[in-house]
Amino acid sequence: MYEQETAGMIVRVEPQFLPDESRPEDSRFVWSYTIEIENRRPDTVQLMSRYWRITDENGATQEVRGDGVIGQQPTIEPGKRFRYSSAAPLAAPSGVMMGHYSMQRTNGEAFDIKVPLFALDSPHISKLAN
Repeated sequence: MYEQETAGMIVRVEPQFLPDESRPEDSRFVWSYTIEIENRRPDTVQLMSRYWRITDENGATQEVRGDGVIGQQPTIEPGKRFRYSSAAPLAAPSGVMMGHYSMQRTNGEAFDIKVPLFALDSPHISKLAN
């Protein structure tokens, strides 16, 4: 598990290779990742948007931006956690992912929290990207 704390918010990531969704013969490698965001701040915050930078072992990079996560812009109260799962496909057997979430306090103040760099390694690795 990977963990990063920013501004009283903790982001935990647990990636998992999905062999049943992957097709190495077609250069398709798929991972799921579960994210948990814990609010250790004294105020309620809302996740407004996300940014991902995904780089495979060959150096190919994708950037993903969008509103919220999995179709939601969750509100996280002090002491509470929000957890979700998603997936990422690559054309190579190894890579890394990192990013950030843009958050907003109830008073309208915006701030970003980091998602730690995490490895996407499959059993088909030809060279490590991380």
